[in-house]
Amino acid sequence: MAKTRTTEGILQAVMARPEVVRLLDHSHGQDPATVREKVLAYLDELRTTQRYPFYRALQHPLYPILRKVVRHHENIEIVRDAVRDNRIVYASNHRSHIDYLVEPLVLDDNGIRPPLIAAGINLFGGPLGLIHKHVTGAVPIRRATKDPIYLTTLKAYVAELLRDHDLFFYPEGGRSYSGEMKPHKTGLLHAALQSGVQNVLLIPVAIAYDLVLEDRAIARQGVKKRQRPFTYELAEMVGLAVGYRSRAYVTFGPPIAVGAYDPDSRKDALELAHLTRDTIGRLYKVLPTAIVANAMRPSITHARLESHIDAALDHLKASGANLLERDVKHVVEDGASRLEHRGVIQAEGDRFRVRDRNVLRYYARSIQHLLPATSSH
Repeated sequence: MAKTRTTEGILQAVMARPEVVRLLDHSHGQDPATVREKVLAYLDELRTTQRYPFYRALQHPLYPILRKVVRHHENIEIVRDAVRDNRIVYASNHRSHIDYLVEPLVLDDNGIRPPLIAAGINLFGGPLGLIHKHVTGAVPIRRATKDPIYLTTLKAYVAELLRDHDLFFYPEGGRSYSGEMKPHKTGLLHAALQSGVQNVLLIPVAIAYDLVLEDRAIARQGVKKRQRPFTYELAEMVGLAVGYRSRAYVTFGPPIAVGAYDPDSRKDALELAHLTRDTIGRLYKVLPTAIVANAMRPSITHARLESHIDAALDHLKASGANLLERDVKHVVEDGASRLEHRGVIQAEGDRFRVRDRNVLRYYARSIQHLLPATSSH
């Protein structure tokens, strides 16, 4: 890899990119000086610095939560091989705010160079925001805006970053509030296509948890209704972490050569987005909590639950799902005990009853892309 440019060097390169020059020349009906000021302001907002060794040594504000999550990885050798001679774009599904920590730490645990992370701008308030912007190398993204000046500036900035850094991003945008995988946005994928960097590989990544830390908070809403300050969400997460324990499974998929797609084709960008989403869906680790949640009914006997799970496992195996457990009894024992401890279901003699229907559905929907439509509830 070539020597990394300074932050100022990257910003100068962004201003010289053809799409930014065209933006400044045409000005979208606005005063050229005003457009230039907007571009520079957006770049100042986007600029980020990565001091990763310092970050790794920090006692991160979320460490008391993070230590309750046992990290597991699959196919890490794919990444080791890919990073040797290529620039990497990681595209992952998005389950929890701690994804931003778990996935990069899996890479770091295995001696793989740290990527920059594209994260929602709501994460950049307060002390944690300063750490993201000046230490971890996170790029704040305005997900809701349709301002063409911002979108052009963002794509140009990401394209230039890829000449010097790997990038980790979440094409769903925000977390899934319903539990299911969301459609992929194409903005950052398009930026990777148009970067002009010849050796870019896209590595699909799937992350799954036995239990998602924010499950109760986001399942109650079902859909995201408004953006809350991250300081509020952080306080909420600390409360939800009482008694919380989980495993996180991070699975890496085969690299996709970005150069095989036409950077000027909207159709190619959509094809790449669909391929990435489908691949992540197959990589997603199917854990016992999700299978039990899918098989549960408001009240069900142990034997009936096993019967439903047996049928679900047959479908999952046939679809090539990435199963952790294939034995019915092991699935029931592991999944039911975790959901009961979380207060989602309750065992009463030989029968299970639902205690939190919203959270149960949230976990059931996480694997509905792998099951017949009639199996979801």
